[in-house]
Amino acid sequence: MNEFTFGANILENLTTGMYRDSKVLFREYIQNACDSIDKAEEYKILPKRETSGKYPNTGQGRINIWLNPDKRQISIEDNGTGIKSEDFKRILGNIADSDKTLGKEKGFRGIGRLCGLAYCNKLVFTSRYANEKIVSIMTCDALKMRKMINDTNIKIDKYSAIEVLDAMTEFSVRNATSDEPAHFFKVELININEENEELFGGKENGGIETLIDYLSFIAPVPYQANFVYRSEIYTHVKKLNLRIDEYDIRVNAQQIFKKYKTHIETGSGQDDVFGVEFHNFYLADNTLLAWMWFGKTSFKAAIKDGEKSRGLRLRKENIQIGDEDTLRNMFTRESSKRGNNYFVGEIFATSPELIPNSQRTYFNENPIRINFEHNLNDYFNNTLYDIYYDGSDTSASVKKIISYNEAFLNFEKKNSEGFVSKKEHETEKQILEEKKKAAEKAKKNLEKKCREGGKSILGKEIAKRRVSEIGLMHEGKNQQISIEIPDIRIPQSGKKKNLTDIMFPGHNNAERKLLSEMLEKIFIIIRNSTDKKNAEIIINRIRTDLK
Repeated sequence: MNEFTFGANILENLTTGMYRDSKVLFREYIQNACDSIDKAEEYKILPKRETSGKYPNTGQGRINIWLNPDKRQISIEDNGTGIKSEDFKRILGNIADSDKTLGKEKGFRGIGRLCGLAYCNKLVFTSRYANEKIVSIMTCDALKMRKMINDTNIKIDKYSAIEVLDAMTEFSVRNATSDEPAHFFKVELININEENEELFGGKENGGIETLIDYLSFIAPVPYQANFVYRSEIYTHVKKLNLRIDEYDIRVNAQQIFKKYKTHIETGSGQDDVFGVEFHNFYLADNTLLAWMWFGKTSFKAAIKDGEKSRGLRLRKENIQIGDEDTLRNMFTRESSKRGNNYFVGEIFATSPELIPNSQRTYFNENPIRINFEHNLNDYFNNTLYDIYYDGSDTSASVKKIISYNEAFLNFEKKNSEGFVSKKEHETEKQILEEKKKAAEKAKKNLEKKCREGGKSILGKEIAKRRVSEIGLMHEGKNQQISIEIPDIRIPQSGKKKNLTDIMFPGHNNAERKLLSEMLEKIFIIIRNSTDKKNAEIIINRIRTDLK
């Protein structure tokens, strides 16, 4: 009979080598806590959550995360079932041999509990099953584990994984005290490594609030109350006979909510979410694979990096899979790689055969996952692509009209004050004529979109909102849409003096001509040396001060 040995390095692979981001440990322990709360409701240890109201209720289950940066300690505690004292050693002592049911419970591999070993010196699990008088404890010496794994003095016989586990782990029991919860499970990370400051949010990144921002999208929590479209999301879910798993999760007593909002910052300024759009993904036999919502905006430009809610996020059991960029490669059409940055929203995978991989960065490969990807690719590269293309096209037209309006006013101002030379007047006039043509073309494009829509399902909505926001649109008789721009005549300079005539009245014509040419060269140098906005500020200041 062959004998197989699992070396100690397998423990390193399951702890330090398992995750790229140390903050993932919160997700691992939170998903186990959620499963425990679900069981407590199933066994009637906790009352079931109310689901008949307008908004889901998180019930009486609670997950408390306590951060103590000064003492370098973190604890994660839930009031779920806890673990029976007779099963405690077997359940926690088994590695990758979970009792959980695949497809029913959020955690199912039995390895997530080990993740904390990579980031602290001591990891302690404490539990009390409902109304038992005994509290069970497992203490793991993470420092000893790392030392045994990395012991370079071992020449011949290396430690096996079992030997390391036996040496680093201690089980004990004690009597429950009167002030302890009747049922709970707690994980404590003691003496957090100095290099893992990000577990407290990071000193340079805002501390605990930064961690709360992270957890607000990773964890299965409710939408914040000021996200007014949450009711529409819950209504859609009820129509599908589903529910969104939501839990009361708190960091240092502060409850966490998904931080979706109705105002977002884009590369072209603020944009507003004015509604939500839904789509359901089905197999050929009409089995639901997933459903999604996304915010309806004007899609002016890509959302800025600093916006926490940016991107379409993938979720299973309301726990995020991967990060905000996990689905960006679903946009495969040319010039669409940044498409995910135009949206806020979520895709909830519902099929039990969409199984998260061990790191929860994506799903395991199987035929259902391939079908899921085909569905997403089709929707992303047609419907979603057309939506943000319409937004970009509408923005381009609006900008051309605004650009003409600004150029027109600037031309009139210069015309009244005098141009530096006839050459400057002719140049500015030609630029204005070109902007006029572009504005007229943009006007026709916007009017058509407002009447007929664009390429996408939101084309008409987007166009109407943009032109009404900036006061370009009005509805005349018979509801005819008209885009208003100022009179596009090109004003003439007439017999007005040039600017140099006003600036230098005591000089003769030859001198004024020379001064005009010099001033024009100076203006050209300024325009070539800085951006357009600052160049015009400097030039206008020169014009004003020399009068």
